[in-house]
Amino acid sequence: MPGASIEFEPHRSHLRGVAFRMLGSLAEADDAVQEAWLRLDRAAPTDVANPRGWLTTVVAHICLDMLRSRAARREEALDQHGERPAAGSAEAELMLADEVGLALLVVLDRLEPAERLAFVLHDLFGMPFDEIAAIVARSPDATRQLASRARRRVQGSPPPVAELASQRHIVETFFAALRRGDVDRLIAILDPDVEFRAGDDTGRVNVIRGATTWAPNAVGYARFANRIAPALIDGAVGLVMAQKGRAARVLTFGFAGGRIVRADVIVDRARLEAMEIAALDLPVTSGPAEPSSPQ
Repeated sequence: MPGASIEFEPHRSHLRGVAFRMLGSLAEADDAVQEAWLRLDRAAPTDVANPRGWLTTVVAHICLDMLRSRAARREEALDQHGERPAAGSAEAELMLADEVGLALLVVLDRLEPAERLAFVLHDLFGMPFDEIAAIVARSPDATRQLASRARRRVQGSPPPVAELASQRHIVETFFAALRRGDVDRLIAILDPDVEFRAGDDTGRVNVIRGATTWAPNAVGYARFANRIAPALIDGAVGLVMAQKGRAARVLTFGFAGGRIVRADVIVDRARLEAMEIAALDLPVTSGPAEPSSPQ
């Protein structure tokens, strides 16, 4: 058994949750947790007062290194990252993504590594800033600013409350009908002359006009519903389809008279990267963590 004073297994689920929120990929999260186990096995510490905190710090260091490596090879990662999930992990990853929030994972992926770590450890797991500061090699004040900057990006800059509420109601009505494959309900929430534009990665755009024409095609997205979530996209409510914690495509809308008058599917990577995507709701902090010992 690794370490005379630390048992690893009681903390595995917690560490996996931390790593998944850091990395957005279950395969990489499992890699990070395994590396933490190996480090514990090699170090065999005997004087750790708070094993959970110590292990969380170890996993955070590992995840930060992985995030920085990912950032350094960003172009390659956009095409290849997350294509090697462990057998049978797809359902588990979707369950974790649903728990965290697909839109939040997409937003987290747009943060700088240190920002992401500071936000996840403090806002989601309640770790004090002075402990996070030791991980990111910043002062506590600078670390607090990292989390604050990340928090602003996660929250986004929403439109007026009444407008946001109206947009959200329309989009959620649309999404509910899509999930059920309810063509009649879709037609009811669409303007009769709605224009649907779908671009591909070659720059070509396919245009469909009319609610009765588009709605039967739209229900085809129902099979992807567990990967789609409402999000704030460039200041308006839309839908984001996530894959391995990244935006694979987004659906933006134009609204008028309580209906959808325009819809655009965007898959071009350059356009996706340029978009401001924010979660509609800031996640609730899980509560303060116990003090941890530095790695």
